[in-house]
Amino acid sequence: MSDVTQQGYQQQNLVVEAAFSALIVKMSRDMNFLGIIAIIGGAISCITIIGAAIGIPVIFAGMRLRESSDAFKSYSYNNDPMFLHQAIEKQSRFFFIYKVLILIYLVLIGLYILIIIIVFLVAGTAFLRSY
Repeated sequence: MSDVTQQGYQQQNLVVEAAFSALIVKMSRDMNFLGIIAIIGGAISCITIIGAAIGIPVIFAGMRLRESSDAFKSYSYNNDPMFLHQAIEKQSRFFFIYKVLILIYLVLIGLYILIIIIVFLVAGTAFLRSY
């Protein structure tokens, strides 16, 4: 490869790296915002005892998202792969917590629908027996 071609590739890589770094910084700001919102929402959820069962994991998920955001920012400034590894690890913990919460929500919704159906059936039979 000639020096001119190699220099062109290096300049193109610098442009791509700058755009990639700017994208990471923007994404980390959005992640930080969502992490704060998750922490606030989890804290509000913790006002009730039953809500605390959901609120506490949401708070931890928000903290993991903020930690991931900080690691992504550090990676964009230092270009150290350790920060990228840490960011992806924290983000994967965030997604795992939310996956478990979604499964819990689905089970609770299923139980709620089942309870409603049972209540209507019992009320319907009691109503029919009264006549």
